Amino acid sequence: MSSVLLLASAVIATAPQPAPVPSAPRAATVAAPHQDAPCADSCPADPAIAASAPAIAPVDPAQASHLASFGGFELSANAALATQYRYRGTNLSGERIAVQAGLDLDHSSGFYAGLWGSQINNSTTGYGNVELDIYAGYTFPLIEGVTADVGIIAYTFPDAPVGNLNFVELYSSLTATLGPASAKLGVAWDPGTNGFAFGGFVRDNLYVQGDVSVGIPRTALTLKGHLGYTDGTRRFATNNGAFDWSIGASYTVFGPITASLEYVDNEADVLFAPTNPNSANVVGKISVNF
Repeated sequence: MSSVLLLASAVIATAPQPAPVPSAPRAATVAAPHQDAPCADSCPADPAIAASAPAIAPVDPAQASHLASFGGFELSANAALATQYRYRGTNLSGERIAVQAGLDLDHSSGFYAGLWGSQINNSTTGYGNVELDIYAGYTFPLIEGVTADVGIIAYTFPDAPVGNLNFVELYSSLTATLGPASAKLGVAWDPGTNGFAFGGFVRDNLYVQGDVSVGIPRTALTLKGHLGYTDGTRRFATNNGAFDWSIGASYTVFGPITASLEYVDNEADVLFAPTNPNSANVVGKISVNF
């Protein structure tokens, strides 16, 4: 959500690195969450893990302005301009600004499907210059204030220079909401061997994440934090698992327009390379839901 370090978000949701992912699948919300992408971002999101989400990731339907409603379905879209596309802490867009966009179709039963795409940097990831994520899932309430989300997401790289670099993740998350605060716990598993296969790692990949967000009462400001752990093919530069984390804030400028600023890092620094896609940085983003 990164050679195309994409793959986007999740076990509890808000929204998807050399291989990308969205910011992750959609993040779970009280009603029908998407992953962020963390997310998250990207992340897809994040979806809060739209999110990261993908990466930011698919749009939270509870906050989006809808394009159309018909027969229990809601169609919404989102677009963003980010200083970097960070997928699970990895920079997949290099020094370039990333243009991102998505389309979501939600049903009142809890089923949803969508598309999310972002620019990536082939010279950084080797996965081409475009990441396109396709996902579908189901959200449902467990108990009052707690929502579950299960789904599947395919990370595709349409203009990858060589080979089939696409990969698929199964994801699930739980999101608990209390007033202006929410907490999410999620997991994503790629049972195959494709995706960010750096340094000879060829095996399945597991990603676990936790996200929190708190809206400041009587303001348009929301504070948020993220912690993730990767074990498997997408360990990037390490022989062991790698942590990624971020902390930041988002501000509703007006209507459907939101601005965010986050400090993002990944512990798996890439040494002896022209650039280190896992180096810490401050990432800014302007997004709109419609």
